[in-house]
Amino acid sequence: MIPPIANNFVAGETPEAALAHVETINDRGVAGILNHLGEHYEAREPADADADAYVDLVEEIAERDVDACISVKPSQIGLTVGDDVFAGNLARIVEAANDPEATGSGGAATFVWIDMEDHETTDVTLDAFERHATATDGNVGVCVQANLKRTREDLERLAALPGKVRLVKGAYDEPAEISYEKKARVDEAYREDLRYMFEAFDDGVAVGSHDPAMIADARELHAEHGTPYEVQMLTGVREAAQFDLASDPDVDAEVYQYIPYGSKWFSYFYRRLRERKSNALFALRAVIGS
Repeated sequence: MIPPIANNFVAGETPEAALAHVETINDRGVAGILNHLGEHYEAREPADADADAYVDLVEEIAERDVDACISVKPSQIGLTVGDDVFAGNLARIVEAANDPEATGSGGAATFVWIDMEDHETTDVTLDAFERHATATDGNVGVCVQANLKRTREDLERLAALPGKVRLVKGAYDEPAEISYEKKARVDEAYREDLRYMFEAFDDGVAVGSHDPAMIADARELHAEHGTPYEVQMLTGVREAAQFDLASDPDVDAEVYQYIPYGSKWFSYFYRRLRERKSNALFALRAVIGS
């Protein structure tokens, strides 16, 4: 059983529980991004098993006809084991998500997000995104982190590609020589990167932030440039704000909730708290404020 403090951030241990959660938030205008928990596998067997779980999940999304996509972590599907394992499992997932038989009533394929992990995985993750976004005409997305000094250069590369790009501030405690450490500098970088995306991208801007100031900036940039965008927040964090945004007729953006689920909830929750002290404070504020 998931204890209350973790239950705020995890939508159950089974696909059925996660999909029921998606149906609940769909009724209030919010779409779901489903993440089957697991990461940093050192052996191939669990990586292959989680890839199988994602293949099954896209079929269940289609069968239940919910407004949802999926998000996978590279280390979860084999990157730590080997680049070839990651590449093969990601290809299987993307192929399943784009199978004409695995679509809902609207006939759309299931969108696949590739999460970003620490800086050592950035290049291989971006290469995988480019390969699959091009092959699927943009039915794949990738995450980039504003706290990394390289991100602006990465965005210049990504602007020319189909697909979506999620901009987050960054949760990993990265080396000082390659990252911004002060919150104020990370916020500044986020604003600079967000403005570049609205100026340079034709579509596919995803604002991954719970910060009201960044979401307000996105609204202003959309009004200025007309670039379509969406807002993404985590399960259990500012959920009232998520529903308010989704119901606000003046907000011209889709709202998504990132939904972790699965039996590995403890390692997920504990790792998030260990990676960065601010994550623990963030979790505490979310629980107190919910």
